[in-house]
Amino acid sequence: MSVPAARAADVLAQLSSPTKLLALAELTRRGEQGATLAELSYALDLPLPKTGDACARLVALGLATGTGDGVYRARPEGLREAAAAVDRLQPIAPLLAGYPRLRPYFSHGRLTSMPPTLSDRTPLLGELLARFLDLDGLHDEDEINHRLAEVTDDVAGVRRMMVDTGWLERDRAGTTYGPGRALPVG
Repeated sequence: MSVPAARAADVLAQLSSPTKLLALAELTRRGEQGATLAELSYALDLPLPKTGDACARLVALGLATGTGDGVYRARPEGLREAAAAVDRLQPIAPLLAGYPRLRPYFSHGRLTSMPPTLSDRTPLLGELLARFLDLDGLHDEDEINHRLAEVTDDVAGVRRMMVDTGWLERDRAGTTYGPGRALPVG
């Protein structure tokens, strides 16, 4: 596991603790004003040591800040940073960077929706996915499905779109697939 992935996993694991999650939620609710340990302890109805431990761990994770005056503030960008680190680990992320018009159709490395019409975005999506598949010969349907499942839940729909846009060719029996056309250089 890479360092960014391990950090993101640690953030999520730490937030599985109800005390830390409640403390972060209360600090977020309070905004820039923040809260002292005593205020948080009262608001969460928790003992002061338990609240202090939760805040110290949130600070260590980069999800909160603590100041010399004893006031803690939420740092929600820490969550965004962890999510971005996970996003960068998705297998399609390096390719998606070259297709900015397609980013709205992806979330966390997964294709969440198809372009609404057969606009120029649909062939562009086919090109991106053809690059992702990186086919070097013929493959059975199970292999194509397995590879597409890394980036979409609608494997059959995406496979059909790739055939319709010419990026994927299927044999007459419909069981073997190969590259439909050469990818543009770039």
